[in-house]
Amino acid sequence: MIHPTAIVDPKAEIGENVDIGPYSVIEKGVSLGEGTKIGPHVVVREGTQIGKRCQIYQFSSIGEAPQAIAYRGEPTLLQVGDHNIIREYVTLHRGSVKGGGKTVLGNENFIMAYSHIAHDCQIGNQVVMANGATLAGHILIEDYAIIGGLSAIHQFCRVGTHAFISGLTGVSLDIPPYMLSSGNRAKLFGLNSVGLKRANFSEETLKALKMVYRTIFRSGLTLEKAIKKVGEDDVSHIPEVQHLLQFIQHSKRGICR
Repeated sequence: MIHPTAIVDPKAEIGENVDIGPYSVIEKGVSLGEGTKIGPHVVVREGTQIGKRCQIYQFSSIGEAPQAIAYRGEPTLLQVGDHNIIREYVTLHRGSVKGGGKTVLGNENFIMAYSHIAHDCQIGNQVVMANGATLAGHILIEDYAIIGGLSAIHQFCRVGTHAFISGLTGVSLDIPPYMLSSGNRAKLFGLNSVGLKRANFSEETLKALKMVYRTIFRSGLTLEKAIKKVGEDDVSHIPEVQHLLQFIQHSKRGICR
């Protein structure tokens, strides 16, 4: 159902059973997947592709131009997957040419009110961003990460899978997978134990990750020596340990500790 006060460009692609609420604006070139619901007073800009059965709440701005000084109006994209919940006043920006031209939001994410996802961010699946969480440009968020309310993440940072960032946290370095971080400038406070247990990680994996955390972040060894020590340990074959090590080794900004 399209409300009679909504403005929908004839060149927009509207799937079956899509709802568009009062006073919303859907520009040309936008695609809305089957069963997606757009609330009142939502603006979806040209270059936005939204998947199936998403819910976008009132006053959100979806696919606006990137807040990048070098941007000169080039055509870029925002790609939103399926089953995403995007709450009130959320802002999602398209990519920039220098950043690859594409901002991506995966599937089954929960983006709460007033959150901001800037240009060229790559967001995985089942990520939670609490109210007012803010991502600068070029950020990578892996699957299942949780970002607390009013937290802010610096451009080009990465947040690993199943990481938990508490509210009011300022993140300027990469947050490793499976870890809990907090602080005016983020510091690690051990594993995201509650989240990992809720995700049904095995006791073997939890014990291995705790041992790796102590070795890498609390042993006093240099990062290079700590990674080498873990690589020689019996737990190095565990997939989560391997992913943690690879994440750290591929860091460009540096790892939060």
